[in-house]
Amino acid sequence: MGSPAEAGEDISPALKTLITEEPEHSFIQVLSKTKELLGRKSVGEQQDLQRCKQGLYQHGVLAYCSAALKFNPAKIEGSYASVTQMADLISTCCVGIGSVRDRDVFLHRFLPSVTENLLFFAHRLMKRAVVDKGQSEMLRLFRKVFDSLSWILRAYSHLIPCVLHSKHYESVQMSEDDEVSSVTLMMWHNLFRINSAVLSEMGTKALSSVVDDVVYKMSSSSNPVIGSAATKILLLIIEQHSQSLQLLHKHYKGLDDLVRKDWQGKGFDVVLEQLIDRLQAEVPERGFKAKRSTEEQNRAACVIQAAWRAHQTRSRIKKLPKAVSALQRSFRERRRRQQEETEKRRTEEELRHHVLLRRQRAMRQFRQRQLHLMEILPADQVARYLGELENRAALLIQRVWRGHRERRCFQKSKYQLRQHKAAVTLQRAILRFLKRQRSRRTILTPWKGPRGLTDSRRTELRRQIEEHISLHPSSVASVEGTRELHEKAQCMLQHHLMTRASVRAQEQHRQALLAQINTDMELLLNAPSLKDAGEEESALFLSRSAPVAMCARQSHNALLQSMRLPWWRTLGDEFSNPETLSHMDHDTEFESLYLGGNL
Repeated sequence: MGSPAEAGEDISPALKTLITEEPEHSFIQVLSKTKELLGRKSVGEQQDLQRCKQGLYQHGVLAYCSAALKFNPAKIEGSYASVTQMADLISTCCVGIGSVRDRDVFLHRFLPSVTENLLFFAHRLMKRAVVDKGQSEMLRLFRKVFDSLSWILRAYSHLIPCVLHSKHYESVQMSEDDEVSSVTLMMWHNLFRINSAVLSEMGTKALSSVVDDVVYKMSSSSNPVIGSAATKILLLIIEQHSQSLQLLHKHYKGLDDLVRKDWQGKGFDVVLEQLIDRLQAEVPERGFKAKRSTEEQNRAACVIQAAWRAHQTRSRIKKLPKAVSALQRSFRERRRRQQEETEKRRTEEELRHHVLLRRQRAMRQFRQRQLHLMEILPADQVARYLGELENRAALLIQRVWRGHRERRCFQKSKYQLRQHKAAVTLQRAILRFLKRQRSRRTILTPWKGPRGLTDSRRTELRRQIEEHISLHPSSVASVEGTRELHEKAQCMLQHHLMTRASVRAQEQHRQALLAQINTDMELLLNAPSLKDAGEEESALFLSRSAPVAMCARQSHNALLQSMRLPWWRTLGDEFSNPETLSHMDHDTEFESLYLGGNL
């Protein structure tokens, strides 16, 4: 193997830069440059091509190509076809790479990740092909991806368990589409046919999984392509693996009869006969016993079927009179219902005809009365009479149309009205809930004593108390001082409990006064001017308290008196404030005061 420097000489700096940029934007450029590089090296010596593949692996290009299989094809130029080319490219690079540095990492980490990404992309193609059944392009790309996977498995057979344990392969395996099943079976057939050593390297568990898949496809499908491929795979497994025949005899008894019954005469009888001969060659005694047992089972089945048919016939004959009477009764009931429906339909038609005749007669009489009235009316009043008739007709049409429109609008707004009512109900419930929560917070939670203590807990608490007392000695050393301190604390607690109701009432009174002051402030701020104020606005500023009304009356009279004074009287300090005027300057009659709310 060449050194890393020699292997990296063939990798252009542009390609190294592209794999470090945004992955999806540089996908096409990395694909084209890598294909061009491999195309140039494939013309030369095989050693140069091998060194080039090693350089691509060591500089992370193959890792980028493996990760690119999970990109979103919708964001890549060329969509699924470009990603399929990338899958073919990475399978080509992984095979024939030679010995690389850290070969264990390459074999047991890198190659399993490449296999998983290939199966992920194959699963994506399968889902797209199943959805778009009319497009054969997706099936062609799906087949190419599985060819790339088969190319890697031929060179590295230790990856077969990774494929069988992959969840994406299980999804592909469980597909009921015949095209998808034929692709998976052809992959195993080509792999076992080209590399016969794969079966011996797989292991019994992996071989059992493959055989289970093949037998399931053979038993659940009727497509000759799937049957032929499954038959060839089983024949290759029996020829190349010595213990496979025992495995088939142990887990799939009667497989030869199933194969002969389902697939004989489908176009591959030669291969089918070879498989049947191989299945029966090792156990001739078993074939004779199986044939004899099958004949006995057929004979017993015929006897059981004959007895069951005789029992059914006898039961049917016994129930025949009841069935005839039930049939006659149902027929008479059906005929009676039909006669009733016919009579009802005829009655409705007659009624409809009578109503129509009555309407026509009433319309004819109405028109005759109109003609008679028009004959009686003078010529100059006929036009006015016809105008009145047109106005009445127009009013009737408008009334009917408005009623129809309002009913339709009401039906449309009914849902909005229901939403509004629901919102009001929810808001009311939430406000009540919040009010209850606030009232619960204001109520002092009663003191709850500790739960019952066990002896061990009491001993532990006593020990903690003694340790705390030893670490924090009390300043009152005597018993009398301690007792006095206890009595003082009890008195303070009793005083608090006795006065907390009054304190709470004072706090509520204070809150009510603050709310009243805020309300008065809002009224004053939003009050209209004097020229715009009416009786309703002035009633908002009346007080129910006699002292407040008295004080307001005095302040108003003082202000009016100060406004009547000459200008030179307002220069002194005596009358700078209208409220400081002497109370003797005006007479106030308490009976003449208007107290709001006392009328």
